[in-house]
Amino acid sequence: MHDSDCHTQWMDNARVAAFCATYELDIPVLLAPMAGSCPPLLSAELINVGGFGACGALQMSPEEIGAWATEVRAQSADRFQVNLWIPDPEPNRDPTAEADLRTFLAQWGPAVPVDAGDLGTLDFAEQCEEIIRVRPKAMSSIMGLYPAAVVDRMKSAGITWFATATTVTEALAAEEAGADVIVAQGMEAGGHRGAFNHGDAERNLVGLFALLPAIVDAVKLPVVATGGIGDARGIAAAITLGASAVQIGTGFLRCPEAGIAPVWADALGTARPEGTVVTRAFSGRAGRGIATDYTHAAAGPSAPKPAPYPVQRGLTQVMRQQGNATNDIHRMQAWAGQSAAMAQARPCGEVATQLWRAAEQLLA
Repeated sequence: MHDSDCHTQWMDNARVAAFCATYELDIPVLLAPMAGSCPPLLSAELINVGGFGACGALQMSPEEIGAWATEVRAQSADRFQVNLWIPDPEPNRDPTAEADLRTFLAQWGPAVPVDAGDLGTLDFAEQCEEIIRVRPKAMSSIMGLYPAAVVDRMKSAGITWFATATTVTEALAAEEAGADVIVAQGMEAGGHRGAFNHGDAERNLVGLFALLPAIVDAVKLPVVATGGIGDARGIAAAITLGASAVQIGTGFLRCPEAGIAPVWADALGTARPEGTVVTRAFSGRAGRGIATDYTHAAAGPSAPKPAPYPVQRGLTQVMRQQGNATNDIHRMQAWAGQSAAMAQARPCGEVATQLWRAAEQLLA
C-alpha cells in the first residue's frame, strides 16, 4: 500500500483519504461497470493514473471474465471491480405479445426470428465462481444482493463487496447483508437502473443529490456517488455531500479507449439532460439512454409494451446489431446519463486526472 496523492494533498477530508488508502488510489475516481462498454484498456488507463477500473460482466462467460482480468493486469496495477446483475426470476412469456413486438420491431430493422425471445442468460453461479477465482479488489452488484453463500465465499477470498443502491431502503438492506461499500446510484445515471425490484425502477426515481446525503446519514459504510457526475463541480458536490469517492460511466464513454460507435460518441457530446430518456424498449429493464426515433416510437400509444428482461433484449438484438453495423443511432442502444454532454473526447487518464485536480481546487 502506498501513500496516495488524495491522502497527502487533501488531508482535511479523512473520509476520502481513508477510502483512497484502503483501495490504494491516487484519485477517488472509479469507472462505472458498463456491460459491453468496459474494454480492458479503458480500465487500465484509469488505473494507471491512480483510479479504479471496472468490468461489467453481465454478458461475459467465465472464460471472458478471466481473460479480461488477465489483460488489465498485464497493462496496469491490480485495482478494479467486477460487476454482476443479481438475476430476476424466470420471465413470464406471452407468445401473442411477442408476436406483436416482432411485427413492431421489423419496422426498425431486419425481420425478427420467431425464437429471438428465447435468448437466455449466462449461468450466474459460474460467473460468481470465476470472479472469486480472479480475485478483483471488489465484486460489485446491481439489481439486488448477492446470496449469503456468495458473500461468504467472496469475503473468504479477501474480496470486498460494492453494492449498488437506488434508495435508502436498498442501501440499508445491502449493509445488513454484509456489503462493504454502498454505491449510491442517482436516477441521472446512464444505462440500466439498479433497482432491486424491476417494477420500482421508474417509480422510485431519486436524484443523486437527494439520495446521496440520505444514504450517507443512514449507513455506517463508505458511500460512492454515481449518476450524472460529469465534471469537477459534480465531483466536489458529491464529496461535500458525504461521498468517499465518485463513480463515472458516461463521462468516460467518449474517451478513445472506450471504443464506442462514432455516432454514439457524437450524440453524447451534444445531448442535453432532457435529451435522454428512461426506457425498457431495448432490454425489458429500465435504462437511461439517448432519446431516438426508436425510443419515441416505442413509447407511443400504439406501440406494444416491452417484454420482460431478457426476452426484450433477444427480440431487439437484430435491430441493435444493424444499428451498430450501420452507425445508426436510431437503431442503437445508446446509453447515456443526464450529464452526457460533459463527456470529453480525450484520453481517459487525462480526463480523470484533470477532473480530480479541478475538484480539489473547488473543495479547497
